[in-house]
Amino acid sequence: MKNTREFFADSFKAEKPKFIRVLQAVPNDQKGYRPHEKCSTAGDIVWLVASEWGDACEIVDHGKVNFAVKPAPAKVEDAVAAFEKNAGELEKRLAKLDDAAWEKNAQFLMDGKVVWEAPVGDMLYGFLFDAIHHRGQLSSYLRPMGAKVPSIYGPSADENG
Repeated sequence: MKNTREFFADSFKAEKPKFIRVLQAVPNDQKGYRPHEKCSTAGDIVWLVASEWGDACEIVDHGKVNFAVKPAPAKVEDAVAAFEKNAGELEKRLAKLDDAAWEKNAQFLMDGKVVWEAPVGDMLYGFLFDAIHHRGQLSSYLRPMGAKVPSIYGPSADENG
């Protein structure tokens, strides 16, 4: 039976290609698309998901991250490349992470203030759930912007899966 750390590593590995398919589906000329003025743009969501895994590496390496919104790159492809790099780096760290490090307390800061404190493992699951949420948000933008919706957990109207 897998423990939660092993299950997370396996789940992250399984989700990674699904993220890549959705992120790559955003046409560069539609990165500014948003269905409503209060919504984030497609490009900003791609960047949020991409950069989130860099923050996760900070959590693993240092036990804390000071979250700051960083401007998205000019091209969606550059954000997708950052996702692949950051996700790959996290996978390397997960392979070396032991149970004690998984249970060690971590901090998520905004403007230097702790807004979330939890074990590393809980925080990584929070990052995964947040990224999956934003992937779903982004997938709902695709068809209205004229892009094809890739298979995520099964067929879409555009892909058999």
